[in-house]
Amino acid sequence: MKQPLIILAGPTASGKTSLSVKLAEKIRGSVISADSMQVYRCMDIGSAKIRPEEMNNIPHYLIDELMPEEEFNIVLFQKLAQKYMAEIYAVTAIMN
Repeated sequence: MKQPLIILAGPTASGKTSLSVKLAEKIRGSVISADSMQVYRCMDIGSAKIRPEEMNNIPHYLIDELMPEEEFNIVLFQKLAQKYMAEIYAVTAIMN
């Protein structure tokens, strides 16, 4: 069976982050960020990174994952996203 996956895309400051949290609350989901700057620790201001109090206890992945001196590219994004998706789907299967 194909696993569900919802992708939210849009320009900066279009409301993707707040929509992702609201949607995740409704469907008991998680959020995997695809932002190339939010993956880095210490890049909070310039990246408009979601604050912990805005997450509403929704699991978020690929936020504060790397130090700024570490390389991030599409290959690493795919590897980490697939790893986290497997974890999310495994937890979801246990809960259902």
